[in-house]
Amino acid sequence: MTTPNSTLRAVRISMMLSQDDFATALREAGERAGCPIEPSKRLVQRWESGAIAAPSPRYARALEAVTGMPIDTLGFASPAMARVAEDGAGGHDVHPSTAGVAAPVPGPTPAASPRANYSGVWLSRYEYFSSGRDDSFIGMHYVVILQHGNRLTVRSLPEASSNPNSPLTMDLTVDGSVITGTWVEQTATDGYYRGARYHGAIQMLIEPTGTRMAGKWVGFGKDMDVNTGPWELRLQDSSTNQKTIAKYSRVPE
Repeated sequence: MTTPNSTLRAVRISMMLSQDDFATALREAGERAGCPIEPSKRLVQRWESGAIAAPSPRYARALEAVTGMPIDTLGFASPAMARVAEDGAGGHDVHPSTAGVAAPVPGPTPAASPRANYSGVWLSRYEYFSSGRDDSFIGMHYVVILQHGNRLTVRSLPEASSNPNSPLTMDLTVDGSVITGTWVEQTATDGYYRGARYHGAIQMLIEPTGTRMAGKWVGFGKDMDVNTGPWELRLQDSSTNQKTIAKYSRVPE
């Protein structure tokens, strides 16, 4: 016996969209993301009736884009998604979303993400400990990612840093659902770190929806000690046109 997905239906109705309109919105979201899908009114009906318990990763990403909500909150009985989460031992693993901190997905190499292109505007967020201030801090930037084959070029947008005038750059490589590369941040000359240039390495895992990357950075401190901490990127907009760039050229909230 199937259980109707009343949550998804309520979300759709709150958006004042018919099932046909909802399917169209999903199709357009897939096109914008460079991941074409063919949703229909019938598919939406089957989701809402519970005949289909969980969407495929490509459709899950479109659902998140259209509703603005994580797939886990859209009422599916057994989401086929996974999330990147801390493993309790200083690292990150891919976990089934329905099991919180369950055992990692088995296999030596994480499965490839369905998202074909990661270009767009993302919110970068990392955590670090300041020995001089004896406290932990968060650094945030809106960044634009441009993809060329399996290479990602990441550059922070103008005036888009939680630490003013501290531009961030990253050069990354995609291998399935694994992101590996380097980062550089030039701190502000009038800030706490007085224009110091910090750099290091980074490795992250991509969630199956292709809208979040999470992992760890490694770098050195002012005392030449090696430090590490969590770092994540969350997709804000798949567009990189001038209007979108202007929208996110501001301090992250």
